[in-house]
Amino acid sequence: MNRAWKIGWKILVCVALLGWIFHAIFLNEARAAAGQRGVDWDRLPRAEQWSQAWTHGPHELWAQVSLIQTGPLLLSLLLMAMTIVLGVVRWRMVLRVHGFDLPWTRAAEISLVAHFFNSFLLGSTGGDLMKAYYAARETHHKKTEAVMTVFADRLIGLWAMLLFAGLMMVPNLSLLTAHHRLRVVALVVLAMLAACSALAFLAFRGGVSKGWSGARDWLRRLPQGERINRSLESCREFGRRPFFLTRTMAVSMALNAFCVLQILVLCRGLNIKVPILAMFLIVPIIICISAIPITPSGLGVRENLFVFLLAGPVMQVPPTLALALSLLAYAGSLFWSIVGGIVYVTFREKHHLTEKELEQTPSDVAGVAP
Repeated sequence: MNRAWKIGWKILVCVALLGWIFHAIFLNEARAAAGQRGVDWDRLPRAEQWSQAWTHGPHELWAQVSLIQTGPLLLSLLLMAMTIVLGVVRWRMVLRVHGFDLPWTRAAEISLVAHFFNSFLLGSTGGDLMKAYYAARETHHKKTEAVMTVFADRLIGLWAMLLFAGLMMVPNLSLLTAHHRLRVVALVVLAMLAACSALAFLAFRGGVSKGWSGARDWLRRLPQGERINRSLESCREFGRRPFFLTRTMAVSMALNAFCVLQILVLCRGLNIKVPILAMFLIVPIIICISAIPITPSGLGVRENLFVFLLAGPVMQVPPTLALALSLLAYAGSLFWSIVGGIVYVTFREKHHLTEKELEQTPSDVAGVAP
C-alpha cells in the first residue's frame, strides 16, 4: 500500500502539471478565438470560458501538431535513434571496464527494453532500474559490478549533459541577461552541475575512505556493508582506467548534440523561428530538469518547461506551438519505446532473461573480490 501511494501521488503530480499547462494554453486559444468573433471574453461566466477552452483548444493544438512536415518528422526519429545508438556505445565502453564483453545486439536489446520501461517510470531515467536488473542477469558472480555499470553510465550521461548546458551558457550570456525565466532555470542547472560533479568525484576518485583509513571497516559493519563496499570499489575502477572518462564524455557530448539537433529539426518542420545557439542551451536545460524523478518519463515537467522558456517576449514562440514541439519530441521518444516494447515481447523467451557468463579476462575477474 505504501509503495502504491508513493507511485500514485507522483502520477497525480504528472496529471496535474499536464492539466495545468493544457488548460492555460487552451484558455488563451479560446480567448483569442472569442476576440475574433467580437465576444467579450471577460464577461463570460467561468464555466463557459472553461467549456470553450476545452472545446476549441484541443482542435487548435492538433492543428499545430499537424503542421509538422513529413521529412523533418522522419529525420527527428532518425536523430532520436542516433542518441540510443550512442547510448549503447557508451554503455559497452563502461561494461568493458569490468570485463563484460556484451555483444552489440544484446546491449542494444537491453537498451531498447530499458527505453520502453522508461516511458512510464519516474523521471527520464526510470528505465535504468530495469536495465540494471537485466544487466545483473547477464553474470553469475559479478552482479554488483554489472549493476554499477548502469549507475556509472547514467552518472556520466547526466554529468555530460549538465556540463554541456553549463558550457553553452557562455556564448548565450546576452540571452541569459535578457531572458529572466531562462536565467532562473540556468541557476538550477548550475547547482545540479556542482552536485553531480561532486558525486562523480566521490564515485570515481574516492572521498572519505582516502583520508580515513577506518572508513571501509565502518562500512562493512553496516547492513549490506559488504555490498556497499564492493559497489564503491566497482566505481573506483572507472576512475583508475586511463582516458576512460575522457572517451565516455566525448561520446556523451556527441549524444547531447544529437538531442539538440532533433529539436531543431522539429522546429524547422513546424516553421518555428528560434536562434540555433539559444536552443543548444535551452534543450539540455529542459532535459536535465526533466530527468529529476518527479513524474513518469518527465511528462508535464518537460511540457511546462518548453512553454515556460520558449513562449514569451524573448523567444516569441506561441504557447500552443511550444507545447506541440514538446509533444512531438516526446512522440519521437515514444516511437522508439514502442520498438523497445516489441523487442521485449518478441525476444523474452528466446533471448531475454537468460543466465550466461560474459567473456572476462583473468585480470578483470581478479581485480574485484568475489
